[in-house]
Amino acid sequence: MKRVVVTGMGAVTPIGNNVNEFWENIKKNTVGIGEITKFDVSDYKCKLAAEVKNFDPKDYMDPKMARRMEPFCQYAIAAAGEAIKDAGLDLEKEDRTRIGTCIGNGLGGVATIEKEHKKVVEGKANRVSVMMVPMMISNMASGNVAICYGLEGKCTDIVTACATGTNSIGEAYRYIQCGEADVMVAGGAESPICETNVSGFISMTALSSAEDPAKASVPFDKDRCGFVIAEGAGVVILESYEHAKARGAKILAEIVGYGSTCDAYHITSPKEDGSGAGRAMKLAIEEAGITPADIDYVNAHGTSTHHNDLFETRAIKYAMGEDAYNVNINSTKSMIGHLFGAAGAVEFITCVKSIEEGYIHPTVGLKETEGEMDLNYTMGEGVYKDVKYAISNSLGFGGHNASILVKKFEE
Repeated sequence: MKRVVVTGMGAVTPIGNNVNEFWENIKKNTVGIGEITKFDVSDYKCKLAAEVKNFDPKDYMDPKMARRMEPFCQYAIAAAGEAIKDAGLDLEKEDRTRIGTCIGNGLGGVATIEKEHKKVVEGKANRVSVMMVPMMISNMASGNVAICYGLEGKCTDIVTACATGTNSIGEAYRYIQCGEADVMVAGGAESPICETNVSGFISMTALSSAEDPAKASVPFDKDRCGFVIAEGAGVVILESYEHAKARGAKILAEIVGYGSTCDAYHITSPKEDGSGAGRAMKLAIEEAGITPADIDYVNAHGTSTHHNDLFETRAIKYAMGEDAYNVNINSTKSMIGHLFGAAGAVEFITCVKSIEEGYIHPTVGLKETEGEMDLNYTMGEGVYKDVKYAISNSLGFGGHNASILVKKFEE
């Protein structure tokens, strides 16, 4: 099987519209949560979200093209462009039939559906936009990125709810391993902050009801009360080691393991004993040929909901045994909220940056845990330490579990 390396990264997030800005704000413990501005929240129980700020699609694409896309596609194109540039990929010199795209999206263009359905209800069905369908379908993040950059290789859209970003990178890793592509542009993108989505998650009692942005997303804290809806994109360039080496690319890290399982248990709740997510972690560790003791850092799914944080803690213990107590764990969602289909991709980028700089950020806002949640969730201040192996977890409604293991690159 081919070795697969990371050579470029791009991000659009609530705390930065490129990787450098995002990472600098991560190191400052910046919380990107605030009152929703996309619609009037006066009558809503939940009023907070983590919105992308100061993003102008015209900075990344033709204005006409931008108008034909939901924001999740705009974010994907922006992040992909940054990643391609970061990787130093000269697309004019590459065989584009060997460059694929795998950028997932969990929810699709629900804001477009809202807008156009209103016309139907008002008896104006003949005025529904001709662009409604291509704007609402979730595969268009991958499709639009491939069209924008002329990528003619394998083009797929992974949809596994909140595990989408991790599964997208993991499946792209597999495509390269088995020789279906030399390069993959992979990740996730999401723009879910609209009345329908917020209303639905409120009805499920899944969203945080906190009024203070600093206390809204507090994974593993005893006072956690739900997740914060968020938007953005994370995209990475994966290459076979041979391809990267041949073109003299700077290699940022290497993917060495990937596990994907299903709880087969409940439509929204993780399996209570954590075995489903734990098996995904174990598969990734086994593929890497290492032991749990070798893991330096776990970027947890850590949504700040009661069930997720408790059951994921059990999953980490299931996978790592006593070594679970010796590893630094954190949740990036404490700063950027829950990006759904983009979450795993942005958190993968966080793992790579942690390996590069030897820094593990704290779970911001975490003050006190409870009961079984007795692991090291990196409370208070960040930790400077050598990070050789990092694992990122993502868990999605429907029982989807995905874990990806990334390693400091060595020849």
